[in-house]
Amino acid sequence: MAKVKTSYVCSQCGYETSKWNGKCPNCGEWNTFEEVELAVRSGGAKSKPTTVRDISDKIVGIDDVDASYNEIRYATGLKELDRVLGGGLVKGSLVLLGGEPGIGKSTMLLQICQYLGQDHTILYVSGEESVRQIKLRANRLHVDSENLYLLADNDCEQICSVIVKEKPEIVIIDSIQTMNISGISSAQGSVTQVRECTNMFMRTAKSEEIPMFIVGHVNKDGAIAGPKVMEHIVDCVLYFEGQRNLTYRILRAIKNRFGSTNEIGMFEMADSGLLEVENPSMMFLEGRPTDASGTCVACIMEGTRPVMAEVQALVCKSVLASPRRTATGFDYYRMAIIIAVLEKRLGYFFGGLDVYINIVGGLKLDDTAADLSVALALYSGLTDKVISDKLIALGEIGLGGELRSISHCEQRLAECERMGFETCIVPAHSLKSVDTGKFSMKIIGVRSIREAFKAIG
Repeated sequence: MAKVKTSYVCSQCGYETSKWNGKCPNCGEWNTFEEVELAVRSGGAKSKPTTVRDISDKIVGIDDVDASYNEIRYATGLKELDRVLGGGLVKGSLVLLGGEPGIGKSTMLLQICQYLGQDHTILYVSGEESVRQIKLRANRLHVDSENLYLLADNDCEQICSVIVKEKPEIVIIDSIQTMNISGISSAQGSVTQVRECTNMFMRTAKSEEIPMFIVGHVNKDGAIAGPKVMEHIVDCVLYFEGQRNLTYRILRAIKNRFGSTNEIGMFEMADSGLLEVENPSMMFLEGRPTDASGTCVACIMEGTRPVMAEVQALVCKSVLASPRRTATGFDYYRMAIIIAVLEKRLGYFFGGLDVYINIVGGLKLDDTAADLSVALALYSGLTDKVISDKLIALGEIGLGGELRSISHCEQRLAECERMGFETCIVPAHSLKSVDTGKFSMKIIGVRSIREAFKAIG
């Protein structure tokens, strides 16, 4: 006879305990424990001894494994998605796609079915929509592949049974939070259900070598809902970023076992679905003012791709005892360091002024090469001096006011010239490995932030 035992599981990291806690002792998050019921075997019945299977015949030499590029990756038809995946969808991989509601997760997955359906059979499983609703969405996106099959169900065991029986070449699960296993008493979307359903799909994908896309919802903090262990189970975690009032979307890889996590994919949401943006630099620089102070352009590296971004700074008199410091798209503490360097090394006073930093287009600048652009934007905003729209600045700022060298300098310079900039300020140390003779624009090498300010005139 089975008894019911109550346990508490952290929704963030999966930590399990017998009593409720306000703060998880494992990950440190607050109010994340959820109550689950576990069925345990009574102590009267003796358990049967476990039989150990001999799996030594599964050992394979690494040189005997066939992993040729063309055979294990599928092109999705979206070059931006293939870039983030590392070259395409890997055979037998489990890909988790997360993002805010309405950001375009289901739209993108249904769109790639049109291209993948030319050569592969696809099973689209939805626990949120009926097959009629999926058909209506497919008509809007002009998806009519004959190799696309629909299934509206949320029983994980039955779905895996259908996958093993029908053997589709690609499977899409939308979404993992709606799936459940009947033998588990927890509700749909609970920590236990999400973890066990993900495990079951993972075993099916690996054993049958069928690549799977799994859609994941996000919680109120913006992180992918469910236990953190779910992200460890899957091979690739993709996250769709963007603001619902803006048309542009950014796809990032948080984890990727088969490629880099530094690449990004750029998309634009239109009436007919997601459109690829092949030139993100032009997109982020659209509508840039040419005669306004407090603006400068930065060039950051997103994987192997240089991307331009406009940095805007507003410096104004504060009416508060403690002036405001706000940064959107740029690290707040990095901004505080740059302001401190400008005050200490150059004598520009920001103490009684409000400072606002904004990166246009919703892009987040994590590259330290954007430091000099932020400093020039702050200087321009403070002095109300306009920086030429044909000038761009690259460089990392040290606490001594020096400019440190940056990586991929030649690639950044080539992108700057392609976008029509005539003057580029870079750290002098970075120019040692760059052939400046092949660039027609003016390249100024500086060693400190003071020299950079003198260079702009």
